[in-house]
Amino acid sequence: MDERSARERVLLGGGAVGAAFFVVVFLVTGAVREGYDPVRHPVSALALGEFWWTQAVNFVVTGVLFVGFAFGLRTALRRLGGGVWAPLLIGLVGIGLIGAGVFPTDPVSGYPPGTPGTPVGTLDGFLHDLFSLPVFVALPAACCVVAVRFAALGRRGWAVYSVATAVVFLAGFVVAGLGFSQEPGFVAIGGLTQRLTLVVGWTWIALLALRLLRGADQPSPLKR
Repeated sequence: MDERSARERVLLGGGAVGAAFFVVVFLVTGAVREGYDPVRHPVSALALGEFWWTQAVNFVVTGVLFVGFAFGLRTALRRLGGGVWAPLLIGLVGIGLIGAGVFPTDPVSGYPPGTPGTPVGTLDGFLHDLFSLPVFVALPAACCVVAVRFAALGRRGWAVYSVATAVVFLAGFVVAGLGFSQEPGFVAIGGLTQRLTLVVGWTWIALLALRLLRGADQPSPLKR
């Protein structure tokens, strides 16, 4: 295996590692954080209060790994005649995560304890939301772009899975947003919905990375 292939494998592997790392960190920290309710509160709120740095580091490390994954994805798709849109969109997801880690969210849904349910806007909170937007928009767009490539290669199962991921991810984003906006009927499940949404999206990234890794030395990396 040449040096370029080794680099590609490391970058692709980083996508799978980053996805698993992010989920494990927010599950563990959300379960042990005092006053924090994973069913109600957003993942971003873990970057507030005591041990805030755990989630901030989680955002940044995962973002860096996803940016690297985007470069590996570009190399892998080039061999299949793929374009640059999917890697660019995944790169935006990574950059969005890094920004979300640098700029903490505003308190929301009563966390940290003693803060109002509805966020009081700050510049940091605005920038956090601004960087977070590509995470929830660029990822489903990337799913659709990759679905087109899978369909062209005759991989219908993966094409359908990618489109389904995009639909579920967008729907979850909307429902979670309603919860964090304190809409009755949604606020109590905002955190749970967001977590399920992230798991769906991150699982797609991890499985895509692993699929490409399995066939990295073959003429058609996505061949069944």
